[in-house]
Amino acid sequence: MTPRDPARQGRTDPRLTRPQPGAAYPPDRRTVLRRAGLTGLGLAGAGLVGSGTWAAGDTVAAAGTAPSNAPLRIGYLPITDAAPLLVGHARGLFAQEGAPTAAPVLFRSWSSLCEAFVSAEVDAIHLLMPLAFHLRYGLGADARVTAWNHVNGSALTVAPEIREVAQLAGRTVAVPAWWSLHNVLLQRLLREAGLRPVIRRAPGPRETALVVMSPADMLPALHQRTISGFAVADPFNAAAAARGVGRTLRFLGDVWRQHACCVTVLRGDLVDGDPGRTEAFLRGLVRAQAWAREHRAQAAPLLADGLLPQPEPVILRALTDHADAAVAVRHPEWAGQLIDFAPYPYPGFTARLLEEMRETLVDAPRDFLDGLDAARVHEDLVVTGPVRAAMETLGGPSAFGLDGYERTEQLDG
Repeated sequence: MTPRDPARQGRTDPRLTRPQPGAAYPPDRRTVLRRAGLTGLGLAGAGLVGSGTWAAGDTVAAAGTAPSNAPLRIGYLPITDAAPLLVGHARGLFAQEGAPTAAPVLFRSWSSLCEAFVSAEVDAIHLLMPLAFHLRYGLGADARVTAWNHVNGSALTVAPEIREVAQLAGRTVAVPAWWSLHNVLLQRLLREAGLRPVIRRAPGPRETALVVMSPADMLPALHQRTISGFAVADPFNAAAAARGVGRTLRFLGDVWRQHACCVTVLRGDLVDGDPGRTEAFLRGLVRAQAWAREHRAQAAPLLADGLLPQPEPVILRALTDHADAAVAVRHPEWAGQLIDFAPYPYPGFTARLLEEMRETLVDAPRDFLDGLDAARVHEDLVVTGPVRAAMETLGGPSAFGLDGYERTEQLDG
């Protein structure tokens, strides 16, 4: 059976008026790109036509959440960030909790994943937290953050000869999306080193050019010296080190302690219209996170078995150990070199991230940030009740190495 392009499924009336923030939003994909500026997300050139891979036998509803008697549809990128969703499906945890899922759908870029979600072709995705801001407030998408999908798990990888951030002067570094923690934290590191990020032009002697690139393209680009580094999720950093193509210069979990890189996003019509299934799905997700953080070695072969394209040793390295951690870590007590799974979405993180996004250079529409109140946006964007209840069934925050449901954000660089 020929794989279908999910971006070409579920078209609706192309006559679209710009929605209000938070409104239900299953429009035509090309209208989304043209009117709402999805190309401005920094995803152009990274699969805007759509490049999802569908398993044989999968079916797609034209629009809206999967019917209550149909499995929920998960979309993901082939990175270890997706581990909770993939583990939850592979181990049958969602089904055990009463929210069965269809075979997860692999997408090759954030653009195609976003398009499928906005067009209501998938119900649950892991998504860059800044991109979740943009989907809801920039595009008016029906998106709700329901849990942190993982923390840490990303790094700044550079060409082997580069030993400090200052040596990125006059060079080009790639990020997976403008609205990403990778871009936010990379720019913090550049500023600390006295470098100015620039876009769409050659960098000067005290500048670093930033470009957006699909994660799958970063390793070849570094090998070919098209770029001098990239900030992205594992296992691409681990793969670069294992192949001798690059070296980890700084783990991003060592820049912002236990930061949420990707979050679990559900369609708002599912959260509001089917709370029972939402709660069941989050129980399965929380169980998957608890299992993954306690069974890292077992998770690697599970993920390598047709879910992630990278070889098992690379996935295992990303989950368990980085040989270069000793030279890339300033705060060993933060354990920022390893991906971890802590599902509770802290309000202080949401507020601080909004502040950081306002200080970050992007080649994308950003006026949606102007009207957002950092003290109130968390209540509107994030749904905390179901995930908190799910965590309590496993013993509460301590089951995930957390001290409680409040914390103070810690940043460096």
